[in-house]
Amino acid sequence: MNFGIKKKLIEYLQQFVTSRRLETINRVLDKRTRYLSVVLEDLYQPHNASAVLRSCDGFGIQDMHIIENENRFRPAKGVTIGSDQWITQHKYNIEGKNNTERCYQRLRDKGYRIIATTPHEEDVTIDELPLEQKTALVFGSELTGLTDYAMDHADGYARIAMEGFSESFNISVSAALCLYELSTRMRRQQNKWSLTETEKMDLRLEWLRTSIREVRMIERRFLAEYNG
Repeated sequence: MNFGIKKKLIEYLQQFVTSRRLETINRVLDKRTRYLSVVLEDLYQPHNASAVLRSCDGFGIQDMHIIENENRFRPAKGVTIGSDQWITQHKYNIEGKNNTERCYQRLRDKGYRIIATTPHEEDVTIDELPLEQKTALVFGSELTGLTDYAMDHADGYARIAMEGFSESFNISVSAALCLYELSTRMRRQQNKWSLTETEKMDLRLEWLRTSIREVRMIERRFLAEYNG
């Protein structure tokens, strides 16, 4: 769909949502970012996977990269409370392939620095992690952690400082703490974290479609009028 038609379609669809929903969509778009991304490698507990999705939405992170070498990502709807509708989920699950490698390559092609989160590497704590370039945080399975490939091919490591007997938080808590720290600093330190106008337009259209019942029928009506 070319730019002109897309813009007209957005204008047309906006009449089918409430002014409150439209205001929310525009407000959220202004705070959304792809400067930070989250990578989940082989999570198997639906509750934790869902909580990470909800944290991404809450902290304005648009993209989640989901590696499914062993386990399928199945968020629990009762935990996401609809947040999965607003997050772009990139899945890597080709059988017989190293999907972690495929994910890392895609992220690097897009200019990301890949940071493995782990309590076992003495690199930096999350509050010390530099944010001079786009950053992808990688979180591993609850029991086994990140695979050797994910660890060996990361660009750096970050951990959450722990002051008790436990050496780590569970995955959902870790993700929330990391995203709060990094998204807060990102907005203070960077001026290049916002989505582009093209990205905003694409997401605005996607979110309008999500918000409207019978949207396919309405779009067909629009295209018939537009082309007629």
